[in-house]
Amino acid sequence: MSAILYLHGFLSSPLSVKAQQTRAYLAEHHPDIEFICPELSNHPAELSKQLLSLITANPVLTDNGLKVIGSSMGGYLATWLMAQFNGKAALINPAVKPFELLEGYLGAHINPYTQKQFTLSKSDIEHIRQLYVPHITSPANFKVLLQTGDETLDYRLAVQHYQGAEVVVEEGGDHSFVDYEQHLPAIAAFLFSA
Repeated sequence: MSAILYLHGFLSSPLSVKAQQTRAYLAEHHPDIEFICPELSNHPAELSKQLLSLITANPVLTDNGLKVIGSSMGGYLATWLMAQFNGKAALINPAVKPFELLEGYLGAHINPYTQKQFTLSKSDIEHIRQLYVPHITSPANFKVLLQTGDETLDYRLAVQHYQGAEVVVEEGGDHSFVDYEQHLPAIAAFLFSA
């Protein structure tokens, strides 16, 4: 048995379109692969502990090397996990330095999927900053999908940060990554290639 860990972005959830498309694709084409998609905490201080506990509780995740798909902030978290564990990650419009972006999000929020209320503080941003991986030591373990029309993140930051990785840059699109499901066969092939 193998498993894929899917990490959603900030203000998202396992109910997001990409998470659901990934779940449906694996159920149809790879029923032997377990799909694990946690609802990530809205409180950044809890994220690293939550992820490490999840991996400890699900040994199937690391049996054959960790396999992660991460979108936006989930891509940032996946990069941090790759520095802790052997494995491969596919990143969708990943946030390279979300701690800089989140400065503009300080204050109260409601997660649109879960309706949970939370407040983002300066200390939360410091917790995110502590997970930053400044140098990608095994770029061959990353596949990075970017769209130039991403209105939230500058795709060029990811091109630079993940040099040496398999980087796919599509013209246009947006932060949600238009036509993501068409890339799922290639993502699965990458994650499970020798």
